[in-house]
Amino acid sequence: MNIRYKTFLLFLTTGMMLTTSCKKDFKELNTNPNASVAALPEALLTPALWDVVTRNNNRALRLNNELMQVHVTTIDSDEIHRYVVRPSESDYMWNNWYQQLTNFRDMYARAEDLNNNTYMGIALICDVFVSSLITDTFGDVPYSESNKGKEQVYQPKFDTQENIYKSLFEKLEQANELLANGKALTLEQIAYDPVYGRNLPSGTTEAVGSPLVINNWRKFGNSLYLRLLMRASGKTSSGAVTKIQQIVSDATKYPIFTSNQESAVVRYTTIPPYVSAFNTFRAFDFNGDNGLSEFFINTLNSWNDPRRTIWATVAGGTYSGIPSGYVRGKIPERASLYNAALMNEPLLGNIMNYAELQFILAEASVKGYISGNAKTYYETGVTNAITFWNTQVPTDHLTNPEISWNDGAGLDAKMEKIHLQKYYTLFFTDFQQWFEYRRTGHPNLPKGEGLQNNGLMPARFKYPVYVQSLNAANYTSAIAIFGADDLNTKVWWNKEN
Repeated sequence: MNIRYKTFLLFLTTGMMLTTSCKKDFKELNTNPNASVAALPEALLTPALWDVVTRNNNRALRLNNELMQVHVTTIDSDEIHRYVVRPSESDYMWNNWYQQLTNFRDMYARAEDLNNNTYMGIALICDVFVSSLITDTFGDVPYSESNKGKEQVYQPKFDTQENIYKSLFEKLEQANELLANGKALTLEQIAYDPVYGRNLPSGTTEAVGSPLVINNWRKFGNSLYLRLLMRASGKTSSGAVTKIQQIVSDATKYPIFTSNQESAVVRYTTIPPYVSAFNTFRAFDFNGDNGLSEFFINTLNSWNDPRRTIWATVAGGTYSGIPSGYVRGKIPERASLYNAALMNEPLLGNIMNYAELQFILAEASVKGYISGNAKTYYETGVTNAITFWNTQVPTDHLTNPEISWNDGAGLDAKMEKIHLQKYYTLFFTDFQQWFEYRRTGHPNLPKGEGLQNNGLMPARFKYPVYVQSLNAANYTSAIAIFGADDLNTKVWWNKEN
């Protein structure tokens, strides 16, 4: 095992405090076991972001994809597809998101020490990405006092999601400004970048690669900004609608994705350590006892969607699924499964892509937030969602009655069109399908007879049980404001004004 891989693994096993740090090119470990002040920011970026995305894939498979009817388990006692999510499910993501949030904040601090505004901006974007996952999953959470173990803050207060979002918006504003005047990157620094640096064409010069990588990070930050602004747009106090208008109307100040090539994707390889969460899985392990759902497969069939060949196997000569939310004891026989090639699919490392942004803009147009043409945004999203997967858009795809845009339709019908397409665009993209369903109620998922929780999609995950005992006072104060620590307590952006 080479030193680069061993160092990468060491990062993946660190706790809430970064207990070791690496120097340039992963060749040497810092001798101070209690601080990361000597770690170069570019050396912190790759292992931290890789860990977040691969663990997100892991839990997308286990939790999101079952809640959102991508697949259905045939283990009768596993009831996630029946809307039963046990508190123990919370620990994995809570622990690992907070662990890597420490690394991103250390990355920012080190970049600030070095007066490197490029890595300060990148660190802020990564901080926002992870922090948004935490709060969108749980609601009010430790934020302003979190990740301060080195400052002896072991029982952080919980911040309201409203205040967290306000801070996330401020950080994205700051990141945009920092990257607008970003410090040039060396070829060695570019090579560390797991999103935009590693995928530049061979032979790309520093003069070309540095501004391209910096500008792509800036576009990612502002596109992520629009994702979160749209999520908060139902809350008048957020000021989100006005900010959406400002970003969309000023591409110079706020550049956003303009093509699939600019999408934020940690592209997996089959060479360690840059491998997917499923690289060591057997095909049996990957599919387990899961079968793709009727909803997921039937919609793709109605679209004659070419992504089926990449995502699904054929069963009995066709693509077919099984019902979700089935009654206990009435276990269906599996049909189409995940294609085993997905285990090493580079695009499974998607964080945010161009097609998702187009659907955000389509919704903003439909709701009157911006003046752009909703049909254009929608159709651009549809076509790029397919070409993102390196497949060809079928002839007359946009005139298929199941897909075609109708300007005369009502708001709910247009939202269903947009979010049904967005649902597939968010395939294996952490918990984004679930977040968007909670926000909009779209797409219209069928309700199985065996659903529990009164047939209600969980509105959040419960806090980890150990948080109640280790941070009891702040936990008690938090739920007094936020509401019961229950699956059905809505988060701030999902509550009525």
